[in-house]
Amino acid sequence: MSESSIQDDVLGELGPDRLTEIASLLGTDENGAKETVATTVGAMTGGLQQQAAAGGDDGNEVRQAFAEVAEPPLQGVATLGGGLLGGGLMAGVLAKVSKPVAAAVSKKTGIPAPTVARVIELLIPVLLAVFAKRAADTGNPGSTGAPGNTASGTTPGAAPGAAPASGGGLGDLLGQILGGGKK
Repeated sequence: MSESSIQDDVLGELGPDRLTEIASLLGTDENGAKETVATTVGAMTGGLQQQAAAGGDDGNEVRQAFAEVAEPPLQGVATLGGGLLGGGLMAGVLAKVSKPVAAAVSKKTGIPAPTVARVIELLIPVLLAVFAKRAADTGNPGSTGAPGNTASGTTPGAAPGAAPASGGGLGDLLGQILGGGKK
């Protein structure tokens, strides 16, 4: 528990009101809602990691979505995910994985898939915010002070050995955003 898991970050971002809303939707208490959220977030991030590791169009789309999340917002836009409020590519990627995730979580928990799908709909904006915060913390150590040095897409010193190629640097970022890349 020394590191903050993505599930913990999502639960913190949800706050008590949305957690109560999810509990009501599920017909359970707060602890049941927390368990379902943790299971769902774990399944979604696991699915994203698998897709990102895969070749082909799906893998490219996921890697591109994470690259988009890691980009700083435009000047004048709030840094807490301002660039993601419209959804962006990551929202589409999350929507794509939502159906298989809903089915898997339903099978694991016994909660009907349509109910899990509604929970996922509530979680997508929260996941976007968490991803944006993690990307800002990971990719831009001094992101609040220096707006000028992030325009090129290769931030000096952002990741050791990060190359412009879509390999290691982005893979490291993916692992850090999704919770340390524990495979």
